[in-house]
Amino acid sequence: MPTVSYPAALRLHAERTPEKVALRCGEEALDYAALDRASERLARAFAARGVGHGDFVTLALPNGPDFVVACFAAWKLGAVPQPISGRLPAKERAAILAQAKPALVVGVEPGAAAGFPSLPAGFEPDGFGEASDDGAPLPDRTSPSRQALASGGSTGLPKLIVDALAAECDPTEPFYGNVPGNTVLVPGPLYHAAGFVNTSVTLLLGGTVVLMERFDASLALELIERRRVRWVAFVPTMLLRIWRLPEAERARRDLSSLERVVSSGGPCPDWLMRAIIGWLGPERVFNAYGGTERIGGTLISGREWLDHPGSVGKPTGGRRIRILGEDGRELPPGEIGEVFMMPPGGRGSTYRYVGAEARATDDGWETLGDLGRVDEDGYLYLVDRRTDLIVTGGANVYPAEVEAALEAHPGVRSCAVIGLPDPEFGQRVHAIVEAGPALSADALRVHLADHLVSYKTPRTFEFVETPLKDEAGKVRRSALREARMQATGGNAQ
Repeated sequence: MPTVSYPAALRLHAERTPEKVALRCGEEALDYAALDRASERLARAFAARGVGHGDFVTLALPNGPDFVVACFAAWKLGAVPQPISGRLPAKERAAILAQAKPALVVGVEPGAAAGFPSLPAGFEPDGFGEASDDGAPLPDRTSPSRQALASGGSTGLPKLIVDALAAECDPTEPFYGNVPGNTVLVPGPLYHAAGFVNTSVTLLLGGTVVLMERFDASLALELIERRRVRWVAFVPTMLLRIWRLPEAERARRDLSSLERVVSSGGPCPDWLMRAIIGWLGPERVFNAYGGTERIGGTLISGREWLDHPGSVGKPTGGRRIRILGEDGRELPPGEIGEVFMMPPGGRGSTYRYVGAEARATDDGWETLGDLGRVDEDGYLYLVDRRTDLIVTGGANVYPAEVEAALEAHPGVRSCAVIGLPDPEFGQRVHAIVEAGPALSADALRVHLADHLVSYKTPRTFEFVETPLKDEAGKVRRSALREARMQATGGNAQ
């Protein structure tokens, strides 16, 4: 069928399958008719507060039905959902709002939205006239952008990634393995690209979203079994926590409904990918790479991965990649350089930045700052971010490689590896490790001796009790480095 607006796609499913469950989250369930009604009512409340076509609506809501209803309410006015974490410190939230200049902030108490109009979490339209109407639906509108996601990136400075595609779709057309009517588990935060896109696409295709309020490894397997989930995307941190469950707990769950399990959102250690493939089978496991900017993306199946271990696959959908050296020269297979990408529609066809400038070549190839190489068959292998590279004693150390080796130790819950100033080597490799009190630096050095050459082994270790990665599995190495530099006056030892 031809493409229709996001609100029209929701209305189509509300008319055809009104009682089908659109969203499950905790003990709550929302069918398509209820989602359509609730978002229509909230859209009128948004409009009464000045939200119009093309405006940003910042959503600072936790995972749950209210977030999804608010998204569709924005789309019904032709506005652009702009999700952020509801737990951001006020200063960081204000920096994002200064870039977005939203018409409305949802999920923040009045007076705490940096001067922008706001509605608190749990808001219900009542008594203001916005809930009343003549029974006719709102006029059909198409937002000029599907979403505007916030990112601090490697610099820690906030920017918005505004999608270049209008909020319209064919509600009968599969999307990257997600087919109409699918049951999809969304284990991560909705302010992150994977959670947001997988939720919205599933609903636009008339499927059922099983949304986790917060990720829990044991509960994720229980939900897959109980809800007969067919499709799920995990970040590697989630896969690690699932793999660390007792083997008996993993074995007792019936996961036969699963058709596709995707690892995305960060580098998955080779040992972990091999373990997941061995557990679930190579036909069901995939690894994907790409940024919110959508300038490039790759995909690899478990079976391909076994033939090209460590790869994130080949470009999909007409996207292209090149590996360039520091001098801008294209490097041959096997050499590590910066990964540059080009979408099929050319530069500017997939996104625009607010608050940042893209790094690009004169002929329009852009980079997200990742370093990698390709093999003779065109498969891409990532090594790390350019800004996170540690040069110690003239040798290059990629933090992701060291982190993968550390996380192979069963006592390590999460970790981050950064470079700190060193008077002899220029930089020293420093590991920040979340682990139990029984784990020592000496034990980790013994463990790493079997995984890394000596110059890659951290010279110093720091143990913490709090997770080092956020709900989306991301680690802000730049912020961790800056905090330690400030604590030592710029002379960390």
